[in-house]
Amino acid sequence: MKTKTIYIIMCMLVTFVTGCSISYKLNASNIDYTKIHSIELKDFPIRSSYVWAPMGPMFNNTLRDRFADRTKLELVRRNGDLKLEGEITNYTQRNKSVSADGFSAQTELAITVHARFTNKTNHKEDFDQTFTATSTYPTTSSLSSVQEELVDQMTKDLVDQIFKACVAQW
Repeated sequence: MKTKTIYIIMCMLVTFVTGCSISYKLNASNIDYTKIHSIELKDFPIRSSYVWAPMGPMFNNTLRDRFADRTKLELVRRNGDLKLEGEITNYTQRNKSVSADGFSAQTELAITVHARFTNKTNHKEDFDQTFTATSTYPTTSSLSSVQEELVDQMTKDLVDQIFKACVAQW
């Protein structure tokens, strides 16, 4: 009888422990929603002399998605409590390393974005800053075969950097 009681208590304890869980969602934002309700996100045009056309929409959509997914801010066309604007200023590739035979072994692709952020409730958080992301690929691959994947990775990196600069003042 004593073993059966212990067995029942153990089963109940296991059920309770496995049935309950604590969930935390860290979205890396530090926004006072009592003061800040909206963000105005302007399109970032491409101002680089070298251009890959899909890069602009890819960057702008990823930026909008990040703020929509990770904040409660309303995306507005004008007069937002926060305002983010800028441009893609540089898109370049250069030889990164040389192989033993003297030829290029890796090529580095880089995107630079200039962003201006304004917080109407706290101008101490305003910034005018440049962000850069890079990625390398083997020179044996053509840029056209790796470009979409690399630009997607760099866009996500740039959006992370900008998002953290805007709403994650730790």
